[in-house]
Amino acid sequence: MRILVTGGAGFIGANLIKRLLEEGHKVHSLDDYSTGSKKNHQKGCKYIVGKVEEKRSQSNLPQNYDLIYHLAGLSRIQPSFNNPSATFSANTIGTQEMCEFARTTNAKLVYAGSSSKHHDPYQSPYAAYKYLGEEVCKMYRKTYGMNIEIVRFYNVYGPKEVIDGDWAAVIGIWRRQIRDNEPITIVGDGEQRRDFTHVDDIVDGLWRVGMKSIKHEDAWELGTGCNYSLNEVYQMFKDKFNTTCTYLPDQSGNYRKTLRENNDAIERLDWQPQDRLLNYINNLEKL
Repeated sequence: MRILVTGGAGFIGANLIKRLLEEGHKVHSLDDYSTGSKKNHQKGCKYIVGKVEEKRSQSNLPQNYDLIYHLAGLSRIQPSFNNPSATFSANTIGTQEMCEFARTTNAKLVYAGSSSKHHDPYQSPYAAYKYLGEEVCKMYRKTYGMNIEIVRFYNVYGPKEVIDGDWAAVIGIWRRQIRDNEPITIVGDGEQRRDFTHVDDIVDGLWRVGMKSIKHEDAWELGTGCNYSLNEVYQMFKDKFNTTCTYLPDQSGNYRKTLRENNDAIERLDWQPQDRLLNYINNLEKL
């Protein structure tokens, strides 16, 4: 198949491309490198520099893709408060443009949504604009009869995760703090619970949604189905690295719980996620 992965130089995109290349697909990546890295480039993939929200980027793309995985976007809640315009451009306008590109090229599109859909979308620019991205996809699906599937990620971790900077998630942040001999920082009371999902399971879910013809009337939920408090995850890090922690004030948009909402992907796609978190942490080496 001829496949485009937007955000292909990022964490999830790079892991997805690895699998697609191993299966012999012809793969292109479109990425502006605002959060992605050339360190994630892989032999066999063609990397194209450009923003998904800019039409001129589409002029650099072939017009004959069978499948588009739209993973590009700004993926963290807290940075979205500081730059809502950039978040809107990447997460909502970018989705509009990729839906239009898929419409004009007759490609199937898989959109990376977010489990923030299940919370108040007005709690943060990130949540609001990812929600609007879903609505754009649903409009194109209904109005134009397009082949568009939505997946919702939970708290993804694993190889190639971001360690440094504003785009690192909690596991990446803590890995960086271990590297720099700093105490682990826990935002809030640490009792908020997260459905931590290994990137290998996310990639397998994306593969199944993209390659199979099964359709979902709403969206596929890609979460492990179990969750841990941050205090419990800190204990895993403490047992491994003998570290300490410090608590910080809670932040706006910080949900109390994420947990996969249904079993549709398991029952209909035969997706089989695993709880790998403890094993992953135990096998980490200090950076």
